[in-house]
Amino acid sequence: MYQPAAFRETRLEVLHDFIQAHPFASVIAHGDDGLVADHLPLRLSSACLHGHVAAANDLAQRDGAAVLVVFHGPHGYISPGWYPSKSQTGREVPTWNYAVVQVHGRLRVIDDADWKRAFLQGLTAQHEASMAQPWSIDEAPPDYIAALLGAICGIEISIERIEGKFKLGQNKTEANRRGVIDGLRQRALPVDAALAQMTAQTLSPSSPLSGTSSHE
Repeated sequence: MYQPAAFRETRLEVLHDFIQAHPFASVIAHGDDGLVADHLPLRLSSACLHGHVAAANDLAQRDGAAVLVVFHGPHGYISPGWYPSKSQTGREVPTWNYAVVQVHGRLRVIDDADWKRAFLQGLTAQHEASMAQPWSIDEAPPDYIAALLGAICGIEISIERIEGKFKLGQNKTEANRRGVIDGLRQRALPVDAALAQMTAQTLSPSSPLSGTSSHE
């Protein structure tokens, strides 16, 4: 993807944290009729991503294929009216701010019942952790789970390259970024609070998102 230096993020700990916070991804591969995109939650495990798809999914037939995985974070329209400099010079235009992480890797299809069960146990435990009464795969009838496991394939994507683009106004002055934060909080669309929080982190010296203009 196009990567201006001001928005490029290469620190693995930051990229990994982003994936864990935004696990729903688009997995893009070449299919028989061209590019195909699937959308599914993935778990980061060391240098791999793990997930599962229906056995009938075309992706389950692509063992060994090169894939592109895109993790999407908060995004939104940015009005030039939020910049203090707009009233001073008028030299501002709208933009769209966002955060994404892309992974380039190689797909491995896994059709092993024990692996699939262990993966689903870990996936549900991760996402049930905040529930008052976390659900476990062991609560469902064994024959029911066995039938479902037979209808899916596990996937493992070995990470060959990872890159992040956090376009959060780092090329703007601190005053303009603070104007964006205020504007997002006032607009209050569902995703605006998260985008405002990420933008605010670019202003904090103690934040991993501060000073992202150079991580070569």
